[in-house]
Amino acid sequence: MRCTDLPFAALVLAGALLAGCGQSPQQPPTPAHPATPSLPAAERHRSLDELRVHAARRIVAANPTRTYLGEPQNVLLAIPVLEIELNADGSVRRVEVLRYPGQARDTTQLAIDAVRRAAPFGDVSRLPKPWKFTETFLFNDDRRFKPRTLN
Repeated sequence: MRCTDLPFAALVLAGALLAGCGQSPQQPPTPAHPATPSLPAAERHRSLDELRVHAARRIVAANPTRTYLGEPQNVLLAIPVLEIELNADGSVRRVEVLRYPGQARDTTQLAIDAVRRAAPFGDVSRLPKPWKFTETFLFNDDRRFKPRTLN
């Protein structure tokens, strides 16, 4: 091959590569929250533990763009802890902050809002009073959370 043939060979190779790129099918965009669960139906609960798990699932389902699934990162951004008190019908009566994070304190309000979006949590009238449960919110650096109950 002569030196003068190199530019021509490079053009042929580049053209072949570009032609192949135009033939590949487009991939659909990757969703921000894979396999977003639908909001579980509010139901009558048999125990406070059952209520807590059901509530955690509803919180994730009601907040698909604000949550993550899978393992939490090693060092979390913030870990607010809430105590949620319900009315007999499962609506939120009161939310008390049991632990404010040392940093990113705005995550506490994000967690409270997430709980309110997920309510009502189902009939709790047959459970012993008080109708309360706690949830710990594991926030990552993107300010997305995972309820500790689902960890």
